[in-house]
Amino acid sequence: MDTAEVVIVGAGLAGAKAAQTLREEGLTGRIVLIGAETRRPYERPPLSKGFLKGETPEDEIYVHAEDWYSANDVELLLARPVTGIDRAGHRVELADGEHIGYRKLLLATGASPRRLDVPGGSLAGVFYLRDFFESDVLRSALREGGGGPVVIVGGGWIGLEVASAARGYGAEVTVIEPQPTPLHAVLGQRMGEFFAQVHRDNGVRMLLGQSVERFVADPGRLHGVVTSDGTLIETANVIVGIGAIPNTELAVEAGLAVDDGVLVDQHFRTDDPDIFAAGDVARVYKPFYETHVRVEHWANALDGGPAAARGILGREFEMDPVPFFFTDQYDLGVEYAGWYPKGGADSLVIRGDPASREFYALWLNGRVVVAGMHVNQWDEGIAPVQRIIRERGEVEAKFLADPEVPWADLV
Repeated sequence: MDTAEVVIVGAGLAGAKAAQTLREEGLTGRIVLIGAETRRPYERPPLSKGFLKGETPEDEIYVHAEDWYSANDVELLLARPVTGIDRAGHRVELADGEHIGYRKLLLATGASPRRLDVPGGSLAGVFYLRDFFESDVLRSALREGGGGPVVIVGGGWIGLEVASAARGYGAEVTVIEPQPTPLHAVLGQRMGEFFAQVHRDNGVRMLLGQSVERFVADPGRLHGVVTSDGTLIETANVIVGIGAIPNTELAVEAGLAVDDGVLVDQHFRTDDPDIFAAGDVARVYKPFYETHVRVEHWANALDGGPAAARGILGREFEMDPVPFFFTDQYDLGVEYAGWYPKGGADSLVIRGDPASREFYALWLNGRVVVAGMHVNQWDEGIAPVQRIIRERGEVEAKFLADPEVPWADLV
């Protein structure tokens, strides 16, 4: 059994960026990057945005060109799921029985979509949109659907982005969400209602405060959705977006500390000094918040992979950005920054006019901004929100709400 200097389990954005950083920062030893999918590492946001809409070609979603891995002496093993970690033996086991030894191990196994546990959930035509294959098949279904009905279960970011894409193909779209508004747990009532209205204005039917009872077949393939009030919505395509679960199975079986993700310190190190974790699977200690935080968005993988690589190399670094994500829906471009625990924000301040669809929304705990987003405010973007969060200064809500007061004067 040959031993690698670093084995990376998970060939997504975090894993690929970790491999890149290891080489760029001077590691000359063997690097093995192992993925369960058949495609080389790619970025996932286009699966519900540009690629799904038909605007982003496939070759633009990949993290690296096809020859990058051989050119940088990174062994890329695809369609080779890892089934176990032998911590005592410093090796991983693959599904085909092969063992690969490691000096350092990085877990970048990502997350999997939360499944909807109702009758008919495994029917053809029910999509979860976590990988390239499902996005590609769904894109074909939307193209060929002739504007036919599409049902989206879950009014989160993924669900709303898919609703936007489906409307772009002319599909008749219904969103089913058990909360009072879409994005209710993330943005609250007022901003959730803003997004609900954006989608209504674009022809989406919003069924709020309802859930799915079952899927029905005719025969063998999806025919419709029955909601909690007994309504049957006929459709051949359903997209379920009700959250994700970190892929911690390998870590649990190996006896690593796990609590809604693999627990790691600010250097991305687990409680085993030779094992690290990054990306959606990792719950990272963030000094700024003085607690562990797990974030599932693109920027977390983009930044976390290189940071974990530096941790593996024993480099001194500071990596504690304010969490960030973006979304595109119809004519809206949105960026969001910040994080707070449940109950960690007690007020919302709007800077600008939501009716114009160009404004900022800021969440405060007392007089301190803890999170914020902008809608179509590209002159200044999200940078002033990130700065005001990091400075943790107290602000007067009336000045924060006034677009005539410069950001620089607020703290």
